Amino acid sequence: MARSSSVTEAEVGIACFTSSLPGFRGVLKHRYSDFIVHEVARDGSVVRLTSLDLPDQCVDAKEEEKAAPAADADHSKALESFSGLCGEADCRALRGLLEKVAAGGEGEFSPVMLSPDADKAHRSEVHNFFKKNFKFLVTDTVEHSDGVQKYIRVRVGSEAGGGRGRGGGGRGGGDRGRKRKNMNGSDWGDDRPFDSRGSSSWPAHAGKFLRFHLCKENKDTQDALGVIGKMLGLQSRSFGFSGTKDKRAVTTQQVTVFKVPANKIAALNKRLYGIKVGNFCYVKEGLGLGQLMGNRFTITLRGVVAESEDMIKAAVDGLGKNGFINYYGLQRFGSGSVPTHLIGAALLRGEWKSAVHLVLDPREGERDDIKEVREHYKQHGDIDMALRNFPRHLVAEKAILQCLRKCPGNYLQALKGIPRPLRMMYVHAYQSYLWNHAASMRVEKYGISQVIEGDLVYTKESHPGEATSVGTSEVDSLTNASEIDICLEALPEENIQSVKLVDSEDLTKGIYSFEDVVLPLPGSQALFPGNEVAQIYHEMAKKDGISLTENAHGVKEFSITSMKGGYRRVFQKPIDFEWELMTYTDDSASLAETDLDILSKGKLTEAKVANEPAPSGNSASNPPDCKLEEPLETSMPTSETSLVENKSIGSSDTLPSKLAVKLAFTLPASSYATMAIRELLKDSTSVAYQKTLDC
Repeated sequence: MARSSSVTEAEVGIACFTSSLPGFRGVLKHRYSDFIVHEVARDGSVVRLTSLDLPDQCVDAKEEEKAAPAADADHSKALESFSGLCGEADCRALRGLLEKVAAGGEGEFSPVMLSPDADKAHRSEVHNFFKKNFKFLVTDTVEHSDGVQKYIRVRVGSEAGGGRGRGGGGRGGGDRGRKRKNMNGSDWGDDRPFDSRGSSSWPAHAGKFLRFHLCKENKDTQDALGVIGKMLGLQSRSFGFSGTKDKRAVTTQQVTVFKVPANKIAALNKRLYGIKVGNFCYVKEGLGLGQLMGNRFTITLRGVVAESEDMIKAAVDGLGKNGFINYYGLQRFGSGSVPTHLIGAALLRGEWKSAVHLVLDPREGERDDIKEVREHYKQHGDIDMALRNFPRHLVAEKAILQCLRKCPGNYLQALKGIPRPLRMMYVHAYQSYLWNHAASMRVEKYGISQVIEGDLVYTKESHPGEATSVGTSEVDSLTNASEIDICLEALPEENIQSVKLVDSEDLTKGIYSFEDVVLPLPGSQALFPGNEVAQIYHEMAKKDGISLTENAHGVKEFSITSMKGGYRRVFQKPIDFEWELMTYTDDSASLAETDLDILSKGKLTEAKVANEPAPSGNSASNPPDCKLEEPLETSMPTSETSLVENKSIGSSDTLPSKLAVKLAFTLPASSYATMAIRELLKDSTSVAYQKTLDC
């Protein structure tokens, strides 16, 4: 039976505020440009899109072609070894490809599909064999249309003179979209884009990864990279990034890709919609999940209603001074009617069949077409129909069904078929659920004015830059999201900071404050507080039929005891906090400048300067060929300036003005801006509730 509503804040332990100051009414995300996010890199720099130009360091992917092994060399010994590795049928197919390449000609070299290979270790051995013996050939692993079988595809790389027209490089040449027979005569879909990771044609002096800034509007991170990857002929997993960013927002973040020249990606800017890339440079290492310091937010609350402007000022100043309870936001628990922590609880109990049903069963709030597929599968168990009709972004559902088709009734194996970051997110969501309830109990029982005996704090020697949330990487909101095509992404390494229990001597010395207090995410190496707060962890887990100290089912992956655990600060202050009260009259007007707005303004300024007549005299400080760029780190515009700008794009002088509050602040990577907004408004941040305000 489907749940009737989406998860509420109270259900996941979000209950307290840091201050008793009254809030005010305000609408969050009326427009996606009301929520601007800039990633903060590990070096502390704010990631902005400031240039679409190519880097000074040029890379020609064909620079080392002369050093590549010749396609027409004698490969008899290598073929003999390959026959022993993959069999005679595959060897004949490879020999045929080599003969075509050696003969030359201007036609395409169609890729060769080797026999189905379910052994991942063996596939890795085959990939390494080609890298060692056939450096002019590129291999990748492609999935059969049945979603179960996998095979290795072999194509001619650009070193052999193929380029885009020979060997299906780039976007796959003329081979994309065809069905092809493998060695056994089976049909295989050959419309997967080629991956460039096997290419050895790369200058030795350049970093092997291209890093660029991705600015997107109203798109998921993975959707945006999927569009770019499709244009380049790359799989989505070729891209590295530190964390997923909000969809209904304008966000800028760093992305890396292996051995792709900047000019190829820069050329896409003319074809991309709602996406721009720039600030290119070559680096030695790619990005992985969790490799960021935090995020800089610029958030505009529209339709603000309060008793007085003084009340608004008091509430906003209170947020800057008092901070907020560092809860895991609703995004952590999914946007659907089946919260991720309930699936996590089923996994921790070892109820594999129940967990599968929670993922697959009908749920409220979804599109009608998806709901119909779920209901049809629940009634008839038609796996093939469900796989055909479930959209691509339902990664967990499709992975489970593919495994159940291969191994009917094996629910544990089906759950293990879900990409690791996603299936572990379910367990992490349950940890977060316990943490939220513990934080609420700590605040309700002891307040926030002081540290008490038995509190956990980071030791002064550990100097943590941010509370460690072990394994809880930036993969929130992935329950149904298209952001989850990260099957090969590794979760961040678990890392335990040094903590201690506050004792009477610490209280006497007064060296710790409430800002230092942390609470654990349960795990084998995480300590619990030495006061009554510890009880809520065990009481809630026991009520859910879960043990925090024993593995009840023998599957290590889905057990709290097999996880190290971690810590998270109870209290968080917004960093570099700024705000302003604005007036506006046009609901469709943008009240904050995005990176794209600033870039466009810069281009208009340059065009205007270029069309103006030259001045009569030259300035020593500003020569005639010098273009003055508008600084990007500008202060926020005044409310008067914003009002003038809004009127200039269509507002009427007769319309009543409305109030908006614009906030700018930085938070560590694991903190939620929505929880800061909740503290300000003293109201729910759920999407459903916000929609009722935005009428």
